[in-house]
Amino acid sequence: MTRTARPAFGTLLFFAIAFALSLYFTFAAVQGDFGLFRRAEILAESQQLRSQLADVSAEVARMENLTKRMSDDYLDLDLLDEQARRVLGMVRTDEIVIQ
Repeated sequence: MTRTARPAFGTLLFFAIAFALSLYFTFAAVQGDFGLFRRAEILAESQQLRSQLADVSAEVARMENLTKRMSDDYLDLDLLDEQARRVLGMVRTDEIVIQ
């Protein structure tokens, strides 16, 4: 009587578990919280935040300039006149108002 040799059940179980673990870690490396797709999202978000920071920094610089020009140490009369007329809604007699 001859018997055919079958692989041991333990060997098949070992390779099945190893294959399942490799699939899990591959999926986690691509889709997980620290995976490649999340990294791409973080990079895109950081670029967006950098551009937003540049816009806000420019606005702050503009407002600092206006504040300096309206301070007691340095008074810009043209800016003062413009602000007063805008707030009060007044015009000079030699100006034409277009609405």
